[in-house]
Order: sequence, then structure tokens, then C-alpha cells
Amino acid sequence: MKATPKQTAYALLRITMGINFFGHGLTRLPKIPSFRDWMVSQFQESILPDFLLYTWGSVLPFIEFIIGTLLIIGLFTYRTAIAGALVIAILILGSCLIEHWEWAGAQMLYALFYFFIISQVSENKWSIDNKLFASKS
Repeated sequence: MKATPKQTAYALLRITMGINFFGHGLTRLPKIPSFRDWMVSQFQESILPDFLLYTWGSVLPFIEFIIGTLLIIGLFTYRTAIAGALVIAILILGSCLIEHWEWAGAQMLYALFYFFIISQVSENKWSIDNKLFASKS
């Protein structure tokens, strides 16, 4: 069965968001110490404790890499998109705590894209999910 334009658009949005997260994670993985130090320095004036920033700066690249990879291939798409949306919600909170409104505004676009990925998951035809978990008629 041929994919509909809506299914094609969904696949392209899912893959594009996956590439975005994958790229963030991939470029940060080899330089976690410097990324983590940058994050801690950015949030020095916030109410967040250093140990929390240190931990988040250490795990965020792995989270981004994993979410990105799963979105690209379309595996566990619904749960992965929820995880991505939660990451964005955390990042928005952090941006607001340091009054970095430009970051928060850009992150709201990510939230909107995740809304579409989550709410339209029934259009997820081009995915491993569809191959593995589609009901056999």
C-alpha cells in the first residue's frame, strides 16, 4: 500500500527531529567534559545546584543521541517522542530559570514539533514500529 502525503510528511518530520537530536548528541559525546563545564557555567546564577547541572550535562548528550537514533529509525516512536518532549520541557525550565528567553522561545518550537509527532503517531507508516508492531489483518 502506498504512503499518503500525511504519512510521508510525518516520516520526514520524525526523521528530521531525530537528526536534530542525534546531531546534538553526536557532537557532544566526544566532548562531554567541556559541554558539562559550559552548562555548569551558564547556570551558575540559577537556583539549580551544581551537582544537578553536572549530572544533567553528563547524561544529556547520551539522551539526545538515543532519542535521535530511535526517531530516525522509527522504533518506539510514541514513547521516544514523549521522552523527547520531556527533555524539551526540562530545557525550557532551565532556560527560564536563567532568563534566557531566546532559548526558551526556540525550544517551544521543538515542543510544537513533538506535539505533532505524538498526536499524529497513527501516521507512522515508514518506521520499524510499523513493521514490528502493525496488527496483521
